[in-house]
Amino acid sequence: MHRDVYGEALDDYFVHQEEKFPLVLHTSYGDRDEMPVEIFFREPDDFPELEFIGLSLCDGRVLDVGAGVGSHSLYLQEKGFEVDALELSQTACHIMQQRGVQHIICEDFYKFEGQKYDTLLLLMNGIGLAGDVDGFRKLLQHSKELLTENGQLIFDSSDISYLYKDYNIKKPAHYFGEIQYQYEYKGKKGNLFKWLYLDQDLLIKISHELGWVVQILYEDENDQYLVRMELKK
Repeated sequence: MHRDVYGEALDDYFVHQEEKFPLVLHTSYGDRDEMPVEIFFREPDDFPELEFIGLSLCDGRVLDVGAGVGSHSLYLQEKGFEVDALELSQTACHIMQQRGVQHIICEDFYKFEGQKYDTLLLLMNGIGLAGDVDGFRKLLQHSKELLTENGQLIFDSSDISYLYKDYNIKKPAHYFGEIQYQYEYKGKKGNLFKWLYLDQDLLIKISHELGWVVQILYEDENDQYLVRMELKK
């Protein structure tokens, strides 16, 4: 059984309400970043504008995919939405329960089926869970199974081409937005995992091929952008 070091960091923060040890993120392009754990516990006052816009577009029954410790689910719940929080980390699910999230599904997104939603929400670059470009196609296909006839997909992503321009990092042979990460906490490393950042051109190309209508609704100064998609009628 691999260690859920991400979950351990969340749990420590939840119990102590402070960060005693950094959650370190190792990247395939050579950087070592510290991930502020408090970001996962944000209150609505701390949501960036992009997330507020994404949340304001939610409609009907919502599935919060990769819900973490439930900040977005709690916000929607307060607004009276029927929202299910889907999260793979059992520790994160346990914290969500304690934070008051009412409907928690502790499951892998790709194995989850049998329900229909009006909105699939993947904020905080949640689309990254696709891992790579083929994974994005797979994610869109699976999303079709989970959406009602007029359902929508709302997510944000980032164009990370600036990394290669501004920091002289060598572009990989594969698509440059496919990154490999590994969390480290208290000297223990978790499993390697893949994460995807899509540039807008590729996102639109793939989505159109698979029959989706794409709206880019917002862009910030860090090349992060918000997307709303629905299936062509």
